[in-house]
Amino acid sequence: MGGPSAEREVSLNTGKNVHRALLSRGHDAVAIDWGKGQDLTALLRAERVEVVWNALHGTYGEDGCVQGLLECLDIPYTGSGVTASALAMDKVLSKRLFDHAGIPTPEWAVLEEGATIPDLGWPCVVKPSREGSTVGVTIVQTLATLPDAVALARRHHGETILERFIAGTEASVGILDGEVLGSVEIRPARAFYDYEAKYQSGDTEYLVPPTFSREIDAACQHAARRAYKLLGCAGHARVDARIDPDGKPFILEVNTLPGMTGTSLLPKIAAHRGMDYALLCEKILLGAALRE
Repeated sequence: MGGPSAEREVSLNTGKNVHRALLSRGHDAVAIDWGKGQDLTALLRAERVEVVWNALHGTYGEDGCVQGLLECLDIPYTGSGVTASALAMDKVLSKRLFDHAGIPTPEWAVLEEGATIPDLGWPCVVKPSREGSTVGVTIVQTLATLPDAVALARRHHGETILERFIAGTEASVGILDGEVLGSVEIRPARAFYDYEAKYQSGDTEYLVPPTFSREIDAACQHAARRAYKLLGCAGHARVDARIDPDGKPFILEVNTLPGMTGTSLLPKIAAHRGMDYALLCEKILLGAALRE
């Protein structure tokens, strides 16, 4: 847990919760806080780790880097493998695959330096291609505010993406070992479901099951599972979507290492299926493997 990414604090929160849950289920678990500049291989060997429950959100922990290290060390780990992790973390690559496979995703373009800005309508979304937890993301209302949003995105990892904003409902689909666990409807108190709304404000409403129709929910879940399978994901994942006023779902991204904090979505979805937090953590652990 921890790690050197912009999502370090969220990762520490996830890791502490997971560690406590695994201990409660009788597992011999140790929490390893990987800090910047520390040798992760040495930390793993010092603790004689046999299996890794990966709670490293963001860069290095979620993008295939740590997965590759664990493959080399022959240590099984939870979640997706190297390729799926890298594809899901890079929104440019994953969106190209979604487009090719006909999985609905908002119209998008890479914002190149000095290039003409494509007309995707207003408002639109500006985001870095290789971050999570809405780090560096801005909903841009007018052309005048676009430069500041682009500057923010470019301070983070990956190319800068411009994406059509889908008015409507925010939703997420939970998946475990290829099976859809369910959906959650997200109603933030503010206009934008940003980092603060996810982890700090405590005023976001989460509805499980969602209030939209079964037909819409089924379409959203179907698109989410297609995205999970297309990228080659394994273990647990959360697929984020927007549902437009006509009831059409649009896949935003696949999170191969979804949060497991007190406000995180996958545990809420699993709880509705009768799976408490500790049992969910254990099921994820039991799916640990070498993926490549």
